[in-house]
Amino acid sequence: MLTVDGVVSAVLGAVFMPIHLGSVPFPVSAVISGLLNAALVWAASKWTDSRRIAAMPLLAWLVTAAILMLGGPGNDIVFGGPGVMAYSVLLFLVLGAAPPLWVLRRDEA
Repeated sequence: MLTVDGVVSAVLGAVFMPIHLGSVPFPVSAVISGLLNAALVWAASKWTDSRRIAAMPLLAWLVTAAILMLGGPGNDIVFGGPGVMAYSVLLFLVLGAAPPLWVLRRDEA
């Protein structure tokens, strides 16, 4: 179930990526997605001793994000735009994957 939540986190984070704060794009959904992913990985690590299984929500999130980066029918794109949104893929990947990776590394010690 936590793995499915990782997929949902990626889809919702990507959909809400172009939110604006006034006239400035503000990628708050990437930050929220990263914090949610960290919580999912933390919860998974409490259920199992295996780090591979605990990382499943993050892996599902990464696979879903990769699929969303592909062009859809009619060459529709999910990520992209002018200004800061031109780097939306990079922002989404870094802000969405760094917190759960930190949780996994912290559990290693």
